[in-house]
Amino acid sequence: MTIERYIRIIAGSFILLSLALAHWISPYWLWFTAFVGANLLQAGITKWCLMEDILKKLGVGGSCCSSKPEANDSCCHKQ
Repeated sequence: MTIERYIRIIAGSFILLSLALAHWISPYWLWFTAFVGANLLQAGITKWCLMEDILKKLGVGGSCCSSKPEANDSCCHKQ
């Protein structure tokens, strides 16, 4: 799985979790939802994502097309 998919899964999970917490615990959890949304917006504008840096430090692989792919290991198919 690519790092981009991990980021989407994590962001979506954070949003759903914070909405559930806001519903059952406290509406202040909506600030966490806003924080995630602001980070997604910032990442789209600046092309820098803190979660990407964190995942890379944890050893999660990068995009399958980010470096020169091997012929048999590539998920990027040239046509």
